[in-house]
Amino acid sequence: MHVVIMAGGAGVRLRPYTSTLPKPLVPIGESYAILEIVLRQLAARGFTHVTLAINHLGSLIRAFVGDGSRFGLAVDYVEEQQPLSTIGPLFGIRERLPEHFLVMNGDVLTDLDYADVLARHAGSGAPLTVATYRRSVKIDFGVLELAGDKVTSFSEKPVLHYRVSMGVYGLSRSTIAHYPVGQPFGFDQLVLDLLGRGEPPTGYEFDGYWLDIGRPEDYDEANRCFAEVRDMLLPAGTPVPV
Repeated sequence: MHVVIMAGGAGVRLRPYTSTLPKPLVPIGESYAILEIVLRQLAARGFTHVTLAINHLGSLIRAFVGDGSRFGLAVDYVEEQQPLSTIGPLFGIRERLPEHFLVMNGDVLTDLDYADVLARHAGSGAPLTVATYRRSVKIDFGVLELAGDKVTSFSEKPVLHYRVSMGVYGLSRSTIAHYPVGQPFGFDQLVLDLLGRGEPPTGYEFDGYWLDIGRPEDYDEANRCFAEVRDMLLPAGTPVPV
């Protein structure tokens, strides 16, 4: 099984932590880099090959991961010469990929079964499978609905519920076969393009543990709760850093 990990972002929202480290190497619980946790999870789920898409401080990721052998994985790299967003880096490496593969962000902490996402995708016939998580957002205002200038409904500080993308996708090589190499292209563009072509993605609902390390408050939360979730996130036998 093959996974492409998007690890080239500058991590602007997570500064100053990412001024000297790429976001996937930011330490969690003062013990493990986010990327190390992800790689060990993937190996434990039966993945064998990883392609790391790198850019910002990519040499540090290469030095840390190497050929992947210490994680039980075969790792290769694709380095962006210009920012290609979240899907664009795949276009230049299509021939290196199997028909069905996993794509994920390099800053995700979750106990999601990555192998099951890929297996579900491969069996679905869908062009894209999106792992989704239920989020609740409290609105701190009274919300009105109007028809013209007439109020038709009112909710005081409602809680809205959404399914959001977890940054983990099952994808097929045939889905991206016609896109030109070197074109910046995001996940949002791919979804909208597929919907416009009448080829809707499928969703993979997940309600376990998930945290996207995108903002300083997310990073603080990950460090605060890491001791509680460590055994859930890390495979048995993972060495403890000295």
